[in-house]
Amino acid sequence: MTMQDTPRVRGATSEDDLKLGESRMADAIRAFDWSHNSLGPQNSWPRALIVSLRLVLNTTQPISLWWGPDLINFHNDAYEPMLGARAAGALGQPAPALWPDVWEDVRPFVEKALAGRSTRMEDMPLLMTRNGYDEPTNWTFSYSPVFDDDGNVAGMMNIVVEATEHVRRRDQLAQALEEAREHIRIQRLLERRQRELQSELTHRMKNTIAMTQAVVSQTLRNATSTQEASETINGRLVAMARAQDLLLQGSTSRMGIHSIINRALEAHRDGDGRFFLEGPDLVVEGQRALGLSLAIHELATNAAKYGALCADTGIVHIQWGSNDGHFTFEWKEKDGPPPAPRTRVGFGSRLTERIVASYFKGTGRTLFEPDGIRYVLEGALESEESNTHAFHAL
Repeated sequence: MTMQDTPRVRGATSEDDLKLGESRMADAIRAFDWSHNSLGPQNSWPRALIVSLRLVLNTTQPISLWWGPDLINFHNDAYEPMLGARAAGALGQPAPALWPDVWEDVRPFVEKALAGRSTRMEDMPLLMTRNGYDEPTNWTFSYSPVFDDDGNVAGMMNIVVEATEHVRRRDQLAQALEEAREHIRIQRLLERRQRELQSELTHRMKNTIAMTQAVVSQTLRNATSTQEASETINGRLVAMARAQDLLLQGSTSRMGIHSIINRALEAHRDGDGRFFLEGPDLVVEGQRALGLSLAIHELATNAAKYGALCADTGIVHIQWGSNDGHFTFEWKEKDGPPPAPRTRVGFGSRLTERIVASYFKGTGRTLFEPDGIRYVLEGALESEESNTHAFHAL
């Protein structure tokens, strides 16, 4: 079916028969001068239009009725808020002239209704200027054909609900839900990091206890006097504590090699020009960091007693590097007294040459060269597992 010009003679009604009910819009329709409108006077209106108006005007659901070839607008009281500032001049206006800002958006649905097919849309976005400014809105509506007395499509009915606030709240809820999900994700991440931290602290504690026990037991075993044992143990534990302080200052169990070396040498610096450091910025995993710190402390302590640091002119060159994960560290003393031959292998030697080397999965060598002690450590900078048992293996 297609919309045709509706004849005004057949089914015409008098003003006395125009019983549209009691409402503001019913009064407005009765008072409106229709003589200059394409619909003509009310007494020429077809019965189908009157019946449709009675239905529209006496419901609380917002409805507009567009009738005739010009789609002349009628609407009920509930529909008025949706017109905004256009409400005063909406009655009797052609729909395209009433809604020019959104007409191209709704035209396909209008054409479908005028072709005799109903359509429905939910939460359709429309940018309106009904109040004189651009206003994003959303609408849920149903367009349905309306028929004249002969059964031909004479117009359409728009049953509508403004969904702007509903869509806004729904979007806010969706955003809040997304934020809640992100909060939960972050909370879970923090909980996982907390568990990792607890595990790391437990791991460090076990390592510290194992190393402390080994330092004390091995030092006591090799000391020649209680005084010597006390001083040696104190120095070694202080070196461990300094390395632990560096680890605890970071957020991970890794630390820079410059920090390791400088912290280990703090107690042995008696002026400028005694230590010369050369090497790239490298990061050392926690177990290796502790081991390297102990080795440097041991080397510096021996140098202060017997080597370059016991002489005013003695110096120490410290060099390190890494090539494809292969780590090298060298301690070289110069301008000190000639190194005395080793008469026994004490705990300090086992610490630097075996224990620390085992942390790096490599080797440690102490060379007694004519111009001073040279210690060379070689191994891997990264490993799959720690060596908390390294002390106990000796």
